[in-house]
Amino acid sequence: MLRTGKTLITEVSGKVGKGMVLSLRTMRCALDVVTGASGLLGSHVVEKLVRQGRSVRALVRPNSDTSFLESLGVEVLRGSLIDQEFLNHALKGCNTLYHCAAKVGEWGPWQEFVENIIKPVESLVIACTVNKVQKVAHVSSITVYGHPKDGSFPIDESAPTGQYLWRADNYIRAKLQTEALWKKYQGEITILRPTWFFGPRDRTSLPRVLAAFRLNRIAQAGDGSNMLNVLYVGDVADGVIKAGQSPKSTGKIYNLSNPGEITQKEFLALLSDSLGYPRVRKVYSIRMAYIAGFVSEFIGKLIMLKRPPHITRYSVGLVTRSNKFDISNARNDLGWQPTTPVCDAVKATIEWYFGSAKRPGPLARSLT
Repeated sequence: MLRTGKTLITEVSGKVGKGMVLSLRTMRCALDVVTGASGLLGSHVVEKLVRQGRSVRALVRPNSDTSFLESLGVEVLRGSLIDQEFLNHALKGCNTLYHCAAKVGEWGPWQEFVENIIKPVESLVIACTVNKVQKVAHVSSITVYGHPKDGSFPIDESAPTGQYLWRADNYIRAKLQTEALWKKYQGEITILRPTWFFGPRDRTSLPRVLAAFRLNRIAQAGDGSNMLNVLYVGDVADGVIKAGQSPKSTGKIYNLSNPGEITQKEFLALLSDSLGYPRVRKVYSIRMAYIAGFVSEFIGKLIMLKRPPHITRYSVGLVTRSNKFDISNARNDLGWQPTTPVCDAVKATIEWYFGSAKRPGPLARSLT
């Protein structure tokens, strides 16, 4: 499909019957298909592929907001990633699949991770096989290594996965299962393991951070001197696309991590200043932070809380995780490394979220 400035939006659910038209025409150039295209990472992958002049088909949930995708002029297909018939048709003509869709975060029963992480990959593997998709770039997570002991670092892609898992590590277990499923695919497969990332169109972690500031529940874990392992979403999208387009990446796994740029204490100060809140003064030892996370999770499950508690062991891990994940393979094979300063990433994210409106904190100044 040649981009003409118009966006084709097709909804497919269940059996594709007579009279239901799918615009799955023969492409003049290679077709890229992106799952989770309305999400944080997927939307940035789509945006960058469009800038390259690629033909892109975006797969989204039936109720997803597609206004940004429509502004890019890409083809949008609405449907479920566990609907095999939908996927078999959606991947027709696909040259490269960028699988960015997944349940975000650690909270929820195991079945939610099965339905939103594992089953979609099972269906995608079948659809890719049916359509002979040449290349798949699958987005996994740096968390698949589990909880390695300090002596295990630095960690490269050959390190054991699933180390010292906790009972509640459903997200990690689900991601590990998807990696195993893709490794059986007969076509070309590349797996990306990014660390925590954020940026514009972040509708998950940013609202949690804002709520924590608003309720004065934000705290520093430890002395705050640890280098934060965090990436700008645009840099992660670059890595995913480079992996999807590089012949060197076939059959390989890549860590996408930040070797170290800003400490936890500096990051919290940057957030406080950007949002107009006083600097964070609460400090817990890392041990106490994990205990608080465990207690919050226990209470949350007891009262069947639908959203994640304000503090979980997973969220503590995000700000205390080691930055010593080796990215030399991504650097050497793909020419990838982080390029966006964290301060610029925070600024872009907050500007996207609030626009010209006054920041929420009591110290914020009006921008008008």
